Amino acid sequence: MAKQGYHHGNLRQTLVDGALSLIETKGPAGFTLSQAAKSAGVTPAAVYRHFAGRDDLISEAARQGYVVFAEGLEAARATAPGGAGQIHALARAYLGFARSNPGHYIAMFESSIDINRLPGLAEAAGRARALMHGACDALCPLIAAERCPEASLLTAHIWAMSHGVVELFLRNSAGLSDHVAPEEMLEAGLATYLRGLGLPDRA
Repeated sequence: MAKQGYHHGNLRQTLVDGALSLIETKGPAGFTLSQAAKSAGVTPAAVYRHFAGRDDLISEAARQGYVVFAEGLEAARATAPGGAGQIHALARAYLGFARSNPGHYIAMFESSIDINRLPGLAEAAGRARALMHGACDALCPLIAAERCPEASLLTAHIWAMSHGVVELFLRNSAGLSDHVAPEEMLEAGLATYLRGLGLPDRA
């Protein structure tokens, strides 16, 4: 029997929360809209009042994930020292987000959802990128001109390093057996990269 409380304003979020659990346990392609409806205690027809299909449901989960992600990045940047300290703080926030919000992370980065699929998804993702870019842009004046890449490229490097550590050492998507602590790998990689640009570890 459908849970009557879910027919009010909380149904949309209940569906997203249920989808996040399914995404985490089954993957973004591993569940049906009927299963998402069942997790919310409603009929499949009720889902269509809020979402056109499964991809729209996953897209909303991704959008909400980017909002949480950006909030974490913003908080990390606000409390970190300047320069390289902010880069380390943002990278740790990236790792912390992926650890604490696996369903969101998968919806954002492993679902093959078009970033422009829903209004607000690209905007939320752009805010997260802008926070990373802002920290990297502020770092550039501390780097000798001949060594400093464009801020957009520097942002891509830091993002790729953080994402790679999450995939390989936190989620262990490659089935590695060396069990390096993700935090240790990320800190060491960032320190090596930043020293290569001529910065001390916490410039």
